[in-house]
Amino acid sequence: MKWDKKEIPQTLVKDIADRYGCDLLTASILARRDIITGEDIRYFLENDPRHLRNPFELPDMADAVERILAAKEEGEKVLIFGDRDVDGITSTVLLYRFLAGLGMNVSWRIPLGDDPYGLSLKAVEDFAKEYGTLIITVDCGISNIAEVARAMELSIDVIITDHHNPQEQVPGAFAIVNPKRADSAYPFRDLCGCGVAYKLVSALRFALKSDVYEQRICLLNTRLANDAYIIEVAKLQNLVVIDTLTETLLPDMVRIAETRFPAFLEGQQIMVWDAPLQRRTLAKIFGNGVEVQMLDIAPEIGREIQQAAGKSLLRVKELSRIARYVDHEQTELDVFISLFTSFVQKREQHFTADDVADLQLVSLGTIADIMPLRDENRLMVRAGIGALEEKPRAGLSDLLFKLGLAGHHLASVDLSWKLCPAINAAGRMGSPDKAIALLLEDDPRQRDALANELIAMNDTRKRQGADAWVIVEKRAAETMSRYDGMLALASGEEIFRGITGIMASRLLDRFKTTAIVVSFGDGVYVGSARSPRGVDLHPLLEQCADLFIDWGGHDYAAGFSLEKAKWPLFLERLKTAIHALAFTPGDHEKNALAIDAELPHSYLTPDLLKLIDRFEPYGEANDTLCFMAKSLRVVDITLVGKVEAKHVKLTLDAGKHKWPALYWSAVDKVRNEFDVGDKVDLVFTVTRNWFNGIETPQIIVSDLHRSEGA
Repeated sequence: MKWDKKEIPQTLVKDIADRYGCDLLTASILARRDIITGEDIRYFLENDPRHLRNPFELPDMADAVERILAAKEEGEKVLIFGDRDVDGITSTVLLYRFLAGLGMNVSWRIPLGDDPYGLSLKAVEDFAKEYGTLIITVDCGISNIAEVARAMELSIDVIITDHHNPQEQVPGAFAIVNPKRADSAYPFRDLCGCGVAYKLVSALRFALKSDVYEQRICLLNTRLANDAYIIEVAKLQNLVVIDTLTETLLPDMVRIAETRFPAFLEGQQIMVWDAPLQRRTLAKIFGNGVEVQMLDIAPEIGREIQQAAGKSLLRVKELSRIARYVDHEQTELDVFISLFTSFVQKREQHFTADDVADLQLVSLGTIADIMPLRDENRLMVRAGIGALEEKPRAGLSDLLFKLGLAGHHLASVDLSWKLCPAINAAGRMGSPDKAIALLLEDDPRQRDALANELIAMNDTRKRQGADAWVIVEKRAAETMSRYDGMLALASGEEIFRGITGIMASRLLDRFKTTAIVVSFGDGVYVGSARSPRGVDLHPLLEQCADLFIDWGGHDYAAGFSLEKAKWPLFLERLKTAIHALAFTPGDHEKNALAIDAELPHSYLTPDLLKLIDRFEPYGEANDTLCFMAKSLRVVDITLVGKVEAKHVKLTLDAGKHKWPALYWSAVDKVRNEFDVGDKVDLVFTVTRNWFNGIETPQIIVSDLHRSEGA
């Protein structure tokens, strides 16, 4: 296997280290992964919740908040409708807990058994019979055009919170909060459904506690520019900049009434930094007769943010951690906006223990739905995992204990391989309500019983998956030639509906190409599709849209359903539709091990775990760090395996520290490619190993060979 250590300019590495205050090894890894802009780097180096994006930047968020607050005020009956997977379950729990905590008349509902995905006509009509007036969807709704229309006919408003790709036509809902809307200006599109639900709750918390909610505030600043002066004003609402005005003026050349400022500032609360200075500057520009009513906010901000007290905006800019990550030249007004935002958040304590508890759910939804671990997803998942370690929510604590994870250092892999599957099993086995009940239950005895049910369902799901895989793999292999090697397709009545997604993911790993798995039901066939990273499924499914009862999903993971009668036409359509994918078989497969850094022996100590933790969470769009080291001596070899010895356990001498290492499926390489006493070069990752409650670092070998000249 080829080892690929990308060449990077040392000047770039030094610049990253100097500018962002990190060590050279961290800087080199960032550079090698092409994480080189301040906007990207800050989410790897910072943990401060101030870096989370403002929920009011999401489309229709203000309308959604106002409608929910009106429902609270009027005592309306509200229904939360979610989905059966981990993302939908956590979204439902998060929003229900919050609204119920406000004393609202709220209930929840999700698809059970063989119910179709998404909001159903039956759910809408059942809710109307109960005199309900507001439905909020979570992790679904963006494709439910007919269902939303029916709700409106029945005088039920619908707020859609979703993160799936919108189709060309969207429902006529009261509000659609989705970062993937075509008109969305939200800076990050890849939130999970629970992430969107959390943003809604964050916006509601802001509305309920902030004295600046819905107020329009103008921040004004003047500055000298050669012989002229620049006046800059930003208009904020809910801490979002909604308008700006900038004028460059020469002293005594124009009256203020002849500028755009009076109309822009009329009726607004105007705040400035250092009012005496601003008044003097305005007098120089417009003459002593001008009078602008302004509030000097600098003293109040200085009391909350002490490092800003008594300093100019230019000086604050030099000290600001947030400013260092801005790639464009920041003006004094930019610094003022950032300061004011931080001031309001700190004064009103916007990020509390409730937020941290909610982020436990967001971390599960993000990882289970395989969302990119970039941007604010990193902050939310990191905070959520930390809270799961320190003080897990009721229900999650029960599962962690039964899965043997309680009291351990947790990483994203623990969630993706153990905790998320246990929750997901409830939905796959047709009983997602059991998982929601567990996460909402207050009685410890009831939680224990529910947790046992989830563990049992997960065991059953594993057995079903193992049995189905034999069928799925064989049938998929037989279809490859039919679709020019570009699609692995398996279908049949023996394939349980609840495992089609798992099977499609396994086919993707097995055949390295787009995969579809379909379960034959009674008159309706339900399928899941998965594609390699970088291959958008939307063009393929769009060409078959007229055949589907329903379809939707993400770029690389989607689902659909169709009537049995349309199955032959679907199979035929796929032969041409598959070519709509921008894909050549094997293109996505990496033929080389991408190395993040070559480590000298002095770096091979247990302290390496600190670097590993810095780049957590790992997963989609952020692979586990991969290192190379040379000339390590093999001091011991042990063959391991449950039934027969297939794997190799090594002890490698790195000088200061001797490393335990595992090399999977490498028994045949012993004595042929390496032996005790050899010096070896290797590519590896680093993990934690727990034994009898003791944590030790260990190496997982990806590839290894004798050192040259050894």
